Amino acid sequence: MIELEASQFITPMKVWEGIGSGTQKTERRDNSEASLFSDIFQNVVGQVYDMQQDVENKQYLLATGQLDDVHTLPIAEMKANLSVDILIGLRNKALEAYNDLMKINM
Repeated sequence: MIELEASQFITPMKVWEGIGSGTQKTERRDNSEASLFSDIFQNVVGQVYDMQQDVENKQYLLATGQLDDVHTLPIAEMKANLSVDILIGLRNKALEAYNDLMKINM
């Protein structure tokens, strides 16, 4: 039978920080989470803007007779509509989560 040393299978416990200590770590984590949250919304808004510009470009090309594939305009319009719907859904979920947080009594 193989005998193992205690250090091979026992992992030391980490020291817990008090509630007041470690606020800098939580602030950094909160800032990174907040920046991630804002990055998601900025990305979605940017995609909506890009889709709308693509639709406007295709509408211009169709009106001037430069658009060869006429079916690309309705496809671009549906993509733009879907991206706006996703943005509205994200906004609604964020507001719903905020309202749920406000209902919690401290």
